[in-house]
Amino acid sequence: MRSYGALVVGLSQATVDYIGSVPTFPQPDTKCDLTGLTVGGGGPAATALVTLARWGVGASFIGVVGDDAFGRMILEGLDQEGVDVSAVSVAPGGTSTFSFISVEEQSAERTIFCYRGQGCGLAPDRVDLDLVRRASVVLVDAYDLPACLAAARAAQEAGVPVVCDAGTLRPGSLELLALVDHAVCSEVFFRSFYPGDDLREGLARLRALGPKAVVVTLGKRGGLGLDGRVFREQPAFPVRAADTTGAGDVYHGAYIYGLLAGWDLAGRMAFASAAAALKCERLGGRAGIPKLAQIQTFMGNAWPDAAGK
Repeated sequence: MRSYGALVVGLSQATVDYIGSVPTFPQPDTKCDLTGLTVGGGGPAATALVTLARWGVGASFIGVVGDDAFGRMILEGLDQEGVDVSAVSVAPGGTSTFSFISVEEQSAERTIFCYRGQGCGLAPDRVDLDLVRRASVVLVDAYDLPACLAAARAAQEAGVPVVCDAGTLRPGSLELLALVDHAVCSEVFFRSFYPGDDLREGLARLRALGPKAVVVTLGKRGGLGLDGRVFREQPAFPVRAADTTGAGDVYHGAYIYGLLAGWDLAGRMAFASAAAALKCERLGGRAGIPKLAQIQTFMGNAWPDAAGK
């Protein structure tokens, strides 16, 4: 593994995920036996950092958890994965975020039931800005918006690249995008921002807000990116999917890995798409994170060291 001498700092939510698989989603007011169950850590930035830590990149998480059992599970899980949690605050009497996720075996699609917790919001004064300024890359989203804005401003002033996980369009999301260098957004976010049919026009409008590079992930239809005036199309890698939970989080971690490696947008998108696809072969948001060697074998000649610099 190559560390690139880097430290990636991510902030916002970390969760405990209960993920259960069912043959098909049941009708209301019926009973259904689970065919599989896994319990583990989750959360967008947290899982992206775990992905990077497994690949030898230094990672540090900034967030808040409660002093409850879920909070202890979150911290222990990140620590065991090699993610630094020294900048995580523990809220006395707070209840941590957790989710129950139902995965349909037939389609590998999932439905998430999330309890956001209480007393565990990340306020700007709980963000270690010195840590942010020392980072090689900072990963934000728009959930704890004031905290993410503070981190993005501090990173920008220090010349640290900022990557935004744009999963859902929330009030203030566009203000945050003006402060980031790379916006990697879900189709849900993108369609809320730009409901038109011309994806390229929508990406151009998104990039006009400030990011140097913008990407929209489109699930089975791959992804589309814009870096300068050049559009990059990335077909999806075919896999036998079992669970899409965490695929976007792994994509963000892989995108950052490619950024640290110096790969161009096409290389970053190809690598991230392959990593996310392989993750989908296993149940669990983190259980399926592939190893670098596995991704390289899977990609073959498409590996960015050969074609994406």
